[in-house]
Amino acid sequence: MIGTPNNGRLRLAFSLVNGSQDLGPDSTPVSHAGSECGAIEFTREDVEALVSEKMKSKNKFNYKERCENMMEYIKRLRLCIRWFQELEGEYAFEQEKLRSALELTERRCYEMEMALKNKDEEMNLIILELRNSLASLQEQLVKEESEKKAAMDSLVKEKEARDSIERSKASLSEELDKVRAELDSANQRIESINDMYKLLQEYNSSLQIYNSKLQTDVTAAHETIKRCEKERLAAVENLHNLRGEHKSLQDQLTSSIASQDGVMKQKDALLNEVACLRMELHQIKDDRDQYQQQAQSLAVEASKYKELATNSSGLEEKCLSQGNQIQILHDQLAVAERKLQMSDTFALEKRKEFEGQKEIIEELHKCLEDAEFKLIEGEKLRKKLHNAILELKGNIRVFCRVRPQLADDSSSNHGKVFSYPTVMEYLDRSIDMTHNGQKHSFIFDKVFMPDVSQEEVFVEISQLVQSALDGYKVCIFAYGQTGSGKTYTMMGKPGQPDEKGLIPRLLEQIFQTIQALQHQGWRYEMQVSMLEIYNETIRDLLSTNRDSSRFENGVTGKQYMIKHDANGNTQVSDLTIVDVQSSREVSFLLDRAAQSRSVGRTQMNEQSSRSHFVFTMRITGVNESTEQQVQGVLNLIDLAGSERLSKSGSTGDRLKETQAINKSLSSLADVIFALAKKEDHVPFRNSKLTYLLQPCLGGDSKTLMFVNLSPEPSSAGESLCSLRFAARVNACEIGTPRRQLNIRTSNSRLSYG
Repeated sequence: MIGTPNNGRLRLAFSLVNGSQDLGPDSTPVSHAGSECGAIEFTREDVEALVSEKMKSKNKFNYKERCENMMEYIKRLRLCIRWFQELEGEYAFEQEKLRSALELTERRCYEMEMALKNKDEEMNLIILELRNSLASLQEQLVKEESEKKAAMDSLVKEKEARDSIERSKASLSEELDKVRAELDSANQRIESINDMYKLLQEYNSSLQIYNSKLQTDVTAAHETIKRCEKERLAAVENLHNLRGEHKSLQDQLTSSIASQDGVMKQKDALLNEVACLRMELHQIKDDRDQYQQQAQSLAVEASKYKELATNSSGLEEKCLSQGNQIQILHDQLAVAERKLQMSDTFALEKRKEFEGQKEIIEELHKCLEDAEFKLIEGEKLRKKLHNAILELKGNIRVFCRVRPQLADDSSSNHGKVFSYPTVMEYLDRSIDMTHNGQKHSFIFDKVFMPDVSQEEVFVEISQLVQSALDGYKVCIFAYGQTGSGKTYTMMGKPGQPDEKGLIPRLLEQIFQTIQALQHQGWRYEMQVSMLEIYNETIRDLLSTNRDSSRFENGVTGKQYMIKHDANGNTQVSDLTIVDVQSSREVSFLLDRAAQSRSVGRTQMNEQSSRSHFVFTMRITGVNESTEQQVQGVLNLIDLAGSERLSKSGSTGDRLKETQAINKSLSSLADVIFALAKKEDHVPFRNSKLTYLLQPCLGGDSKTLMFVNLSPEPSSAGESLCSLRFAARVNACEIGTPRRQLNIRTSNSRLSYG
């Protein structure tokens, strides 16, 4: 294509305009010394002047002059054509060079990604081993500490037992000494009591002798008294006999009376002495009884002391056994002290080992921190390379998927419609279609055969989830005719987990990735909205007041307006926006939206989507450690299927729906064609669908299109149109994706761009 003029400024040659190098005004242009054109170059004005040049001649009948002018003109045209051919060759060479550079870059990026992944796995393994070793060391340290504590407790208990045994030994020794002293004193008292008993026996015998003597004296005194009485009687008789002899015998009588008085006094003295002796005898008897009682008590005490002496031998034996036990305890204490010394030595060694392990752990922590830092840097590099890979693959990527044959498909089969080349260069990227005897080949970014599962399809697009979390705008939409499997690809079959569509799987991966990124300091907030475009009218599928979204005489209760801001973000006024925290909440909203979506029955599909479904999730992330803030948008779109009125048999409302669907899809095709031709004006406003998708198709979004195909031969014409449209989409070049780093305000609305 010829370059446009630059308002009078110098224009570069075609070789410079279309070349792969960006040359400045002072750069040297590509040399043409080897060509016939030399250094001649053409601009748009030169070519236009050459094409629009008219033959001028002074004489129109001068054919020779006209022929010479014509030859000159043909020569210049040939020169221009050769210049164009050389330019085209250079362009093809540069294109091949760029393609090889792109493949080399892709290989390098893949190798770097694999190396980074291997490094990441190695670091994860190292971190896991370090954590396991740290846990084992901590467990060993805790075990050693518990063993040391148990040894210390046993040592303390042994010391306490030793002290108690020492105290019991001392108390037993003191008690033994006391018993021995008491035994000695008891023996002495027994000896003294025996001596006293002997003395008392001797004294008793002497008293008995003295008592017998006193008895004899008393009997002698009684006899003397009786004799005196007899003598007095005899004297009285003599007195009567001797009255006569009064004078002579008066002196004798007086003397006898005096002697009688003396005898009476002597008698009284003797009686007093006998009474005293009797009293002394009674006292002696009492003392004897008392001494006998004391002797009996002393005998009892002596028997007790004898028993105590026998018990003392038992106590001595017990003391001896306790001494032996004390010696055993001494030996055990010595063994415990040796064990304690060994445990102290072992604990010291373990402490040193622990200190060494602690230093190793600190070094490992440092290595872990370095590894985590490298991991973060590697994650940043991975994101950068990931985005670079996606940019190198093309901003609008196209995946082709052929649904398998269904049981209710028409049985008339005139051969396979699609085939898949097995050449390694185009394996899983090319598809051949046979229609009316002609073979049509197409190459896309990925081709899924009918037997590919939903999981395998999801794996190919799962990288776009990371782009949305990194702050990019991501758009995935499904295109194809009615009954080609668009809704199955996007939503899957409800109630069958193995056949979930891309939207549920993407949402699950988003929340799983958010959970995994939390340890890196990332916190995310998600907002969801869902709408459908039905008959060129926007309907809110999450509106709580469903009457506002229903049609009344062809007019809705609310009019939703699409607005684009200067940053390329799109907003829909009055649209319901829901904050979500889990995939379960989003699944509930999806079920709710599916119940509100417009579906109908046609001859081509039992449940045909009669509207374009748009699911939008805005992701706002904040990294608390790096203070980085990102805003990503994920748009997932299930377009209504294109269909021919002759095949669908639509009438009435279905006819209006079909016309509206075909019109919006035709507008989408016009937009794609304008983008492919790089026209100045792109008709985004021709339909609500294209105007809503303007940031995804003509902005800075990462866009992926699924073209769904039906394997039925009767649908071959529509499938060929879908493949051609997909090829044009794959050839489109849009703006470079740009990260959204704006901070979300409290009244921010959800964006579709």
